[in-house]
Amino acid sequence: MEGILPLWKPKGMTSHDCVFKLRKILKTKKVGHTGTLDPDVTGVLPICIGRATKIAEYITEAGKAYEGEVTIGFSTTTEDASGEKVEEQPVSAAFPREQILEVLASLTGAIQQTPPMYSAVKVNGKKLYEYARAGIAVERPTRTVSIHELTLLDDREEFTGATVSFRFRASCSKGTYIRTLAVMIGERLGYPAHMSDLVRIQSAGFTREDCKTFEEVEEMAASGRQEDLLLPLERGLIHLPKYQINDTVAKKVKNGAVMEQPEDLPITKGIPFVMVDSSQKALAIYSIHPNKANLIKPIKVLAQDL
Repeated sequence: MEGILPLWKPKGMTSHDCVFKLRKILKTKKVGHTGTLDPDVTGVLPICIGRATKIAEYITEAGKAYEGEVTIGFSTTTEDASGEKVEEQPVSAAFPREQILEVLASLTGAIQQTPPMYSAVKVNGKKLYEYARAGIAVERPTRTVSIHELTLLDDREEFTGATVSFRFRASCSKGTYIRTLAVMIGERLGYPAHMSDLVRIQSAGFTREDCKTFEEVEEMAASGRQEDLLLPLERGLIHLPKYQINDTVAKKVKNGAVMEQPEDLPITKGIPFVMVDSSQKALAIYSIHPNKANLIKPIKVLAQDL
């Protein structure tokens, strides 16, 4: 088996749990996920199977989109609804719609985020959540992430109550913590806050419409239709530039050859691109050579073993 299975991850399972279960259902060991989704989060989780595991990192690095809910009025240890309450401050005044829209606009673009303590970010070789569980405080690295779009999904003109909740849609870069984004929204409104719900609606080029539930996977596997679950490897690379080559060059690409840079290559240094044949089958991922002028070099050969 080989290809990509866009899974609709259920609440209560880690990404690794999903991989473990799919290995048993599909009776294959070469299965890998494309980025951690917290257990409380549902949504799109592309799963790579067989040769498609070679491109898992490129799906992980692509943009994501989420629909979430922020609750203003108290914060939690984990920055989401699963954590213990840390700080509480009842909302004492109404938020006009325009104020919330201004806050969302201020958090659109390149922003600085400090990952939550309960996260998989590593510091000195250990994951932050391991420090958090041991009660050890460590300095967390602040990093720049990109929020491409941040949209209010609520038509109220005024938001009132001791706690205020509203839904939003966020399109963002790899490495963005939506939990932390929810906390930042609260901070800019002057109150503690946390993310009270989250669904990933897109990962790379995969959406809800592409996904299968575990129930559908089990049903199709039981009836011998597991191959119908998989999308081609190329679907996981649609966000990367493509360069089509002829059969003669394809033989060199399949062998991982370093080659002269084509004159019509519309790529700049540092951007990976996909070498495809006349049928648009992905053969390898290349980049402009970082040290040698006018050459391109393979990053990863995807063609079947020769």
